[in-house]
Amino acid sequence: MMIEDYGARVASVWEGLRSTTRKMVVGALQSPAGTTPPAQQAHGGGATSYDARSDWELSRLLAALDERVAEGGSALSDEQARETRRMAEACAVLLQNQAQSAEVFSQLVTRAHRAHDFARIDALADELAERFAPSEMCELARDDHAVVRALAHEALAQSPTGVLVSLLVDPVDANIAREAIERQADEYGIEEARHLVHMLDQAEMAAEEEDDA
Repeated sequence: MMIEDYGARVASVWEGLRSTTRKMVVGALQSPAGTTPPAQQAHGGGATSYDARSDWELSRLLAALDERVAEGGSALSDEQARETRRMAEACAVLLQNQAQSAEVFSQLVTRAHRAHDFARIDALADELAERFAPSEMCELARDDHAVVRALAHEALAQSPTGVLVSLLVDPVDANIAREAIERQADEYGIEEARHLVHMLDQAEMAAEEEDDA
C-alpha cells in the first residue's frame, strides 16, 4: 500500500514526520509482531534514537490510524483495514516500549482498554513505575480515564514511602501522595507509612486547634 491508501489524515501526519521517525515505523513493521528493532531500543545516539518528539509524532500517527480504522465500513477495503491495523499496532508497540510522556501512556492504556486488551494493560502497568517520575504518576492519577487513574494510584502506593514524602510539599500532588501513603499504612502495613500518617494527623489537629483558638 502507498501512504495515500491509508487516508488523507494519515498521509498528512506521515508527511510531517521526521525521517528518523518514519524509519522507526518501517522497522517496526518489518519486525516480528510485538517486538521493537534493537537499533531503536536505545535512547540517545544513532540515526533512529528515540526522544520526546518521537513520542509526539508516533502518538499523532497512532491516533490518525485508529481514527481511520474506526471509520470502517465501505471507507476501507479489507486490505486497507488490515494494513492500517498493522501499522497502528507497530506504532503502539514502539510507544509501549519507549514512551516518555504521561499523556502518551494514557493514550495507550485508553486504547488497550477500548480493545479489551488486558494483557497490554498489564504490561503497561508493569512499566509505569520504572518509566515515569512520581510527579508524572500523580499527573496520571488525575487522568480522565478511570483505568489510567487506577494504575497510577497503584503504582504510587508501591513506591518507596520516602519518595512520596517529597511530594507532600507540592500543592498539586500532595493529596494524591497522602492517599498513597495512607494505602501503604492501611493495606500494606508499612511501619514508616503508619508513623508518617500519625504525624500528619497530629499536625492537622494542631493546626485546627490553633484556628479555633
